[in-house]
Amino acid sequence: MKSKGAGQEILEDKDPSILWDGPLVILVNELSASASEILAAAMQDYKRAIIIGSKQTYGKGTVQNVIDLNQTVRSNEYGDLGALKLTTQKFYRVNGGSTQLEGVKSDVVVPDRYSYIDIGEKDYENPLPWDQIKAAKYKIWDGYIDFEDAIKNSNERMSNNAQLNLIAENAKWVKDQRDEEKYSLNYTAYQNQRLLTEKDAKRFDAISSYTSNLTYESLPYEVDLYASDTILKEKRDRWHTSLTGDVYIEEAINVLEDIKVNNIKRSKVATIKN
Repeated sequence: MKSKGAGQEILEDKDPSILWDGPLVILVNELSASASEILAAAMQDYKRAIIIGSKQTYGKGTVQNVIDLNQTVRSNEYGDLGALKLTTQKFYRVNGGSTQLEGVKSDVVVPDRYSYIDIGEKDYENPLPWDQIKAAKYKIWDGYIDFEDAIKNSNERMSNNAQLNLIAENAKWVKDQRDEEKYSLNYTAYQNQRLLTEKDAKRFDAISSYTSNLTYESLPYEVDLYASDTILKEKRDRWHTSLTGDVYIEEAINVLEDIKVNNIKRSKVATIKN
């Protein structure tokens, strides 16, 4: 992090233990912001995970503090003065680059419904600029043996995926509809145009009807809760059903299967720990 008063501050992980040393994929989109960008950026810089999603994330690389203005006066004769949100810091990737404006750029870029809509810090008025500070000392994780190949294979699959191509078409169509600024004041003409638009939109019905061959189930501890919490079971059942139609989850699983973990390195680490 960097602030005007304290300068650059490096937050280090002082715990040498590893919770997960297997393959890792992180899914993002244009609405992934703040803490999720910090995580995705760190995993990308260390080459610990493959990032799949939109061209870039939200791009919020700033820290705000909220100041209660009511504490600045001795009496409340003026009523509630509200609060002031003040930007005090910026945070950075371990490679020194800010996530401000640029966000995190995915290793595998896939279209989604927001692809052509202005969403992100860069679309606000007067956003703070992107900048860079001195990189932290870090070592790229060497637990994979085919990291780049897995990214290449995923990009090839995504470019030939009919469902994603349809999602891309739908994103462009939504953008065109949002940009339309002329409407007929003649009711009949307006109604006819709306009917044509609705008819045209039906070609995207296949997006919501898509299904994969994947099935999902809850973790054992949640299954144990079902006996006393039927609402939780209903929620999880609905969620699992929705996941079967998620092409992004499907590709994430494909990538996890593609990534080859360096078993020789892992066995050495296990020997050292033992």
